[in-house]
Amino acid sequence: MKTATFTRKTKETDIILSLEVRKQGEGGNFSGSSGIGFLDHMLAAVCLHGNLNLTLKMTGDLAVDCHHSVEDLGIVFGEAFKEACADSVLCRYGSSYVPMDESLARAVIDLSGRPYLVFKAAFDHKSIGALDTEMIREFFYAFAMHAGATIHLELLYGGNDHHKAEALFKAFARALSQAAQEKQGELLSTKGVL
Repeated sequence: MKTATFTRKTKETDIILSLEVRKQGEGGNFSGSSGIGFLDHMLAAVCLHGNLNLTLKMTGDLAVDCHHSVEDLGIVFGEAFKEACADSVLCRYGSSYVPMDESLARAVIDLSGRPYLVFKAAFDHKSIGALDTEMIREFFYAFAMHAGATIHLELLYGGNDHHKAEALFKAFARALSQAAQEKQGELLSTKGVL
């Protein structure tokens, strides 16, 4: 088990996030709240399917909108994940396809130390509950930049925005769990370092 706690306090948000990266098949649990109901629903799915225990205490300027809260949560989640995995030799790569009823998403992740995000998904509505759909990309972008991960996320097709988002988050979780598993032997890199 790998654990980390990371905090971020600005004029816009105050976040304390504790993370435990678990072995595949162990499941995981989300406790706490971002203050954004649909995002909490997605975090619970990420924890269960990504084999993560995540405890979150946060406040944000949600009276303005959800932007700062979602982006800063992605930053803190990425930093905590990077810290939790820092001393491990990881499998490095992970990929997953996840259906959610009529929607299908694909995620491919490389924990390379080189942050990059390719995000291909379109939504039909401005928001799902209190989560602006444009902030879904921003969440994954912030995570990728701060975890040092290359992430390709693609919605292959879908109809219902809730299902589209859930397929993306679950595919991300499953690919992340694969990539974060510890392995025996040397790091998978021809350079010898990431």
